[in-house]
Amino acid sequence: MEFTPIRSVQPLWEAPLGTQDAREARNDPANSLFAGIFRQAIQNVRDTNAEQVNLEYQLATGMIDNPALVSTATAKATAAAELLMQLRNQALDTYNELMRISL
Repeated sequence: MEFTPIRSVQPLWEAPLGTQDAREARNDPANSLFAGIFRQAIQNVRDTNAEQVNLEYQLATGMIDNPALVSTATAKATAAAELLMQLRNQALDTYNELMRISL
């Protein structure tokens, strides 16, 4: 009867443990999952805002027939900005709670 060794569980968002790049990336806080979430949220705000501005321009120049698209894009942009602000607020609250912990 043969037994195969069990490999350790590795996160999906990182490179394999053995590579030099993975060790360097793990030590760099700019490449963390936490930073990636904020980068994605900021990019989402930028994308939805650009879509809103483009649709408003098209509505103002008469290139768009359905004005509901503009209000939908505005709602998306507003929701994305509010989500980013809530993420920031929760991160700051968590940081403040951690700073209050006495060791």
